[in-house]
Amino acid sequence: MSRGVSILGSTGSIGTSTLEVIAALPDQFHIVALTAGRNVDLLVQQARRFRPRYVAVRDSADVAAVREALGGGVSVGCGDEALVEAASLAEAEIVVTAVVGSVGITATLASLRQGKRVALANKESLVAGGRLVMQAAREGTGEIIPVDSEHSAVFQCLQGEKPGSLRRVLLTASGGPFRTWSIDEMKAAGLSDALRHPTWQMGGKITIDSATLMNKGLEVIEAHWLFGVDIDDIEVVVHPQSIIHSMIEMVDGSIIAQLGAADMKGPIQYALTYPSREVGASAPLSLADVGRLTFESPDSGRFPCLRLAYQAGRVGGTAPAVLSAANEVAVASFLEGRIGFMEIARCVEHVLSRHDPATATTLDEVLAADAWARSEAEGYLMREQSIL
Repeated sequence: MSRGVSILGSTGSIGTSTLEVIAALPDQFHIVALTAGRNVDLLVQQARRFRPRYVAVRDSADVAAVREALGGGVSVGCGDEALVEAASLAEAEIVVTAVVGSVGITATLASLRQGKRVALANKESLVAGGRLVMQAAREGTGEIIPVDSEHSAVFQCLQGEKPGSLRRVLLTASGGPFRTWSIDEMKAAGLSDALRHPTWQMGGKITIDSATLMNKGLEVIEAHWLFGVDIDDIEVVVHPQSIIHSMIEMVDGSIIAQLGAADMKGPIQYALTYPSREVGASAPLSLADVGRLTFESPDSGRFPCLRLAYQAGRVGGTAPAVLSAANEVAVASFLEGRIGFMEIARCVEHVLSRHDPATATTLDEVLAADAWARSEAEGYLMREQSIL
């Protein structure tokens, strides 16, 4: 029987890859809802091909044009509320949360409380609201299947293993475009340099996060919640080939790894079809062609964002939400050309240093911390720019 899927963030890299996977498995899945931000033209193209009954855009000014382009039979919503509506449609058994930012938390919570499967690609849901999200999954009978290649790898490695047999998690990182750059070289790095990821094709924000290693720091916090592992039992290992997507070490010292091509369609398909495996949309991997696999430790001196993420993860409470929000503001400023690359980490560190961590037991507390961090980050960047 075909299962209904809502994709939150259908025009981004994860969203478009998800549609490719679903197109390859037309008898198993159909699209119920699609949502997008600014790329309205692509959203319309996707809706014409996959024929959802609901689409949503970020800006109310785009609603009329989308409604006219799609004609009758398709409802059109807008804003954050529309994300929740798309996630809550009764026909949507699976919700792919591929939006960027804390905007995804509310929709993730709504999906889980209604007992849906969440194919989770929105980092902020777990980084900022991990306690709430895991509680919603338990209480609402929903399930989280991670889409990030690293967490998908850990999830796959854990299949069939008994509780209590896991010693630690090893998250692999490509090292990003600046893996071999000196600090002085990184200070002079431009936007085009930071967006030149060596192994993955991703959206702008996550590509910059990969360049600072903040992406890996956020994944450490995610793994803590997903797999119930202490922050200090999660190790980041730089693996430039991006073939081993992550590993687990068992209590007997055995290390189990999941390998695959650097292609997000594999983890996406697994999240949709779990516990089954189907003929893949990804190209098969040839280890002979890869040749060799290498590993090294990350340099927290050149990449302080990783250190800051560990720091926030250990503190817990609202600190991870503040880390994520401040980083979001700083990365957006870098993408807009307002600040230099190294200023991203300095902004995040400043905001964390001014934060008084509190509990994060309600969504309001999480969102308040997020809003405070954004305001503090913007203020810091404005002051720094006025000095320059």
